Amino acid sequence: MDTSMTPAGTIRYWAAAKAEAGATEESYRAATLAEALEQARSRHADRPRFAQVLGYCSFLVDGHPVGGRDHAAVPLAEGGTVEILPPFAGG
Repeated sequence: MDTSMTPAGTIRYWAAAKAEAGATEESYRAATLAEALEQARSRHADRPRFAQVLGYCSFLVDGHPVGGRDHAAVPLAEGGTVEILPPFAGG
């Protein structure tokens, strides 16, 4: 597959997601949110809790909530940002 035309951007991890990823942010090269999340799961396969944490997170793509949309139907843009947000206490 030619990835030269696949959008590249940044995943930012917050709170428990950041702790489980062991990083504040990392790059993606993916056309959809589902693809970017699968890359992240593969990248952190040695951290089994990482996939668990993703299961209860909310996601923002370029500042817009994903909500209940199918992640495979959420397109990513070149230079975009995916925010991975675990539930926060008190808010």
